[in-house]
Amino acid sequence: MRILLLTHAFNSLTQRLDAELRACGHRISIEFDIADSVTEEAVALFRPDLIVAPYLRRAIAESVWSRHVCLIVHPGIVGDRGPSALDWAIQEDARRWGVTVLQATGEMDAGPVWASEDFAMRSAKKSSLYRNEVTQAACRAVLQAVQRFEAGGYAAQSPESFAQRGSQRAPMKQADRRLDWQRDDSATVLRRIRAADGFPGLGDSLFGQPCQLFDAWPESTLRGAPGAVIARRETALLRATVDGAVWIGHVKRSDSIKLPAALAFEAEAADLPQAPLQSWWRSDVPTWQDIAYAEDGPLGALYFEFYNGAMSSAQCERLRAALQWARQRPTGVLLLMGGEDFWSNGIHLNVIEAASLGQGSAADESWRNINAMNDLALELINSPQQITIAALGGNSGAGGCFLARACDLVWAREAVLLNPHYRNMGNLYGSEYWTYLLPRRVGIETAQAIMRDRQPLTARRALEIGFADACLPGDAPAFRAEVLRQAGALAAAPGLGEQLAAKREQRQRDEAAKPLAAYREEELTQMRRNFYGFDPSYHIARHHFVRKSPASWTPRHLARHRELGWKVP
Repeated sequence: MRILLLTHAFNSLTQRLDAELRACGHRISIEFDIADSVTEEAVALFRPDLIVAPYLRRAIAESVWSRHVCLIVHPGIVGDRGPSALDWAIQEDARRWGVTVLQATGEMDAGPVWASEDFAMRSAKKSSLYRNEVTQAACRAVLQAVQRFEAGGYAAQSPESFAQRGSQRAPMKQADRRLDWQRDDSATVLRRIRAADGFPGLGDSLFGQPCQLFDAWPESTLRGAPGAVIARRETALLRATVDGAVWIGHVKRSDSIKLPAALAFEAEAADLPQAPLQSWWRSDVPTWQDIAYAEDGPLGALYFEFYNGAMSSAQCERLRAALQWARQRPTGVLLLMGGEDFWSNGIHLNVIEAASLGQGSAADESWRNINAMNDLALELINSPQQITIAALGGNSGAGGCFLARACDLVWAREAVLLNPHYRNMGNLYGSEYWTYLLPRRVGIETAQAIMRDRQPLTARRALEIGFADACLPGDAPAFRAEVLRQAGALAAAPGLGEQLAAKREQRQRDEAAKPLAAYREEELTQMRRNFYGFDPSYHIARHHFVRKSPASWTPRHLARHRELGWKVP
């Protein structure tokens, strides 16, 4: 069938559905929900058999839903209505939640149900639940609904016909999220901040300045007067509660952009006591630790939990230091585990943008950041004493994909998406030695297609073309357990020494053919033009990305119905 995906943005759920529906043989085109007239035009051009709306922030126009079946993906159980479904579920500590696929009608979220899936809730921020449990449940439900529509004869059910169902809820306002630091315990604080994470953030204040809070983590040992900001660690600030404390990783001041908390309040936090961890070893008690190392005999594992997968210059430098330390450990295999939701998404665009807000230079910080990423990638490529494995339990994009490919092996969880390209960010050329790492794995033609087409790769597709070395099923905990099991077996295998010898010989042959320094210089010559040249496309794209500017049009590589000469097949 021809299926039009109508969406507010090409987010992780939309990308996943696009890939899954294509894999089923459907022809997909995408239109951003910018205005009713734009949607009407897209429908007229593409003439879809079905419209699926995975992510909307407003109602579909009657001129569309009255003439075409439009299936809405609602992140709530059957009968739940309103735009804050997941927010309420997290804040009220629901034990189970779900996704409903319903048909658009004149009443928001009240149409007949085509499919639904539920899942167990876990203690996590809203954005994490959305990328994982919600996305997986939505894929199952949408595929079922599409099959029912294609087969014909299915009678969608009224929400009222379900015995267990939710109800209409008002949009959650900041007043509903409000914290009382003199009364709320750590569990309440964590739950409320997590219910607002991603968007819109929890409205509060720090150092007497209004801001929105994101990225909260528990602290099990440090204490202070409730409400007081009592310490800092790297990029995070620690605030006391009535029964403990929570780390605040990111904030958005009312006059600025979302930033690491210690950077957003750099002057105010300067006199706070530092609360450093004493080593890279993974803490055995709850605390905020963005880089952590664990070891089991001949197997080492390096974890790095960077918010949204963004890696600033300082974070790259610290991770490189941890990697250098881990390489000295007596292990034969080193796992690069990344974080729970993302492995890496490359350079930190928000921190780069922040440099332009003061006396600094966004171009200079971009240059520093890409070189720090390159130094980190070089450390991985030149690791002769260990087999390195990038274990992608979460999504990865741009330079983060090639940082992973700098490892000897890439093992990806089946549910993750990879976006190994750069051009969407203002025609950015990219570095991280991708011109060395990518063609030798997938071939020159496929490498060129990946960079040109700018399409996400599922883990299965990444394995098929050679970008990944393994695609493992299961949720995140099951994936990590299996990775540790298989990597442990590899570390204990008698042939490991031969593998390491072959690795060193291959690296010597590659270096003799063309030094890594030459690849780096060629890539950075292009990046220098992106950062300092006459074309401001990168800086404009970064500015709009950081500020979440509404889209003005759908990118042409997504809206296939807008290609010149388009005709309905």
